[in-house]
Amino acid sequence: MFDSLGLSDALLRAVKDQGYEKPTPIQMQAIPAVLAGGDLLAGAQTGTGKTAGFVLPLLQRLSSQAAPFVSGARGSRKPVRALIIAPTRELAAQVEESVRLYGKHLKLASMAMFGGVGFGPQMGQLRRGVDVLVATPGRLLDHHGQGNVDLSRVEILVLDEADRMLDMGFLPDIKRVLALLPRKRQNLLFSATFSDEIKALADRLLDRPRLIEVTPRNSTVDAVRQTVHPVDRDRKRALLSWLIGHNRWEQVLVFTRTKHGADKLAEQLERDGIGAVAIHGNKSQGARTRALADFKDGDVTVLVATDIAARGIDIDELPHVVNYDLPNVPHDYVHRIGRTGRAGASGEAISLVCVDEHAFLRDIERLIKRPIPRVVVTGFEPDPNARAQPIVQRERRGGGSNARGGKSKAVSLPRRREPSGFARDAGSPHSRGRRSEVRRGR
Repeated sequence: MFDSLGLSDALLRAVKDQGYEKPTPIQMQAIPAVLAGGDLLAGAQTGTGKTAGFVLPLLQRLSSQAAPFVSGARGSRKPVRALIIAPTRELAAQVEESVRLYGKHLKLASMAMFGGVGFGPQMGQLRRGVDVLVATPGRLLDHHGQGNVDLSRVEILVLDEADRMLDMGFLPDIKRVLALLPRKRQNLLFSATFSDEIKALADRLLDRPRLIEVTPRNSTVDAVRQTVHPVDRDRKRALLSWLIGHNRWEQVLVFTRTKHGADKLAEQLERDGIGAVAIHGNKSQGARTRALADFKDGDVTVLVATDIAARGIDIDELPHVVNYDLPNVPHDYVHRIGRTGRAGASGEAISLVCVDEHAFLRDIERLIKRPIPRVVVTGFEPDPNARAQPIVQRERRGGGSNARGGKSKAVSLPRRREPSGFARDAGSPHSRGRRSEVRRGR
């Protein structure tokens, strides 16, 4: 029970308000470890309850000591005491929402900071004082460069989904952020995998950390019913529409490989009479927030998303995930289907696989160490004589927008890709090599 973990009455009330009674394994181990004050290296996948595992003890530690005030040219204000760095806007917003929910009975201020929205409101929040700041790296560095945020009093640093941040090329930005922090602080690093790069980052960041490694009670692969529907490439959309209508699905998260593909599919589904909306890095933050809210509220049936934009999407009891395009990185498949089958709920993951994607499917099955059942849908039988074609993605000069009249060109998609699409936080001049559509999203 949560009351055995050393949490305050105010936090226990907030946990009870959310309807939680029994902590998850990561919470059982992480909460006492964070309360003890040492550094922590935690291996925790999606669906383990890791956010509460660091948010609850973080809030307890901050609330047990009076907040200091610092004086400056802009008057006295509370300094940032806890910094949580997340790889995407959606995850930052989700984590900050958890901070507000669990801290509802405490006198602590929090905010989410990310690109794609104006600086003004964020500057206003910072001037009023923020105890807990949840930020994406690029926008955080932007604000620091303009003198809007002081990180010299940070007591606790959290790197959430550190493996994804490294995959997205954030390591240089993370190093810049670390240089702005006081040397004496508590560091918490959460990662789904412990690659050599994560171990190197942990060696640089952590001081004699406690190591916790937890997988879900039922791993993503075990908890989700998985099926492959073989289909010709030009009949995928028709099959998807048929599956949604025939099975009367009411909430479906669909993954595409590209942003252009997400927009096109959402438009086609709308023409088929199925409410759909796309979410990806070219969308404004307001559009992304509205799309996610409409999907959660049931106003649209289908949310079509790219991998990066969907990172951090947390929807209770999401019943269906569809891989319209298989990812070319096998681990992305596990992250995708981890959106369903959470917290003991049942979930279903459907993959529409054409002949071009057979190699990707073999890599995925090798990773999860099992074959995925193939079910051919009557009326959508694939052509046995179809020949595989190279997977291509469309990239536009000038960053993927028609606004400047750029022409499309097809490029071969590598089997092991470098970060692409919304691969860096929008709006940071500190992040080099990003595409111009991200730069315009400042």
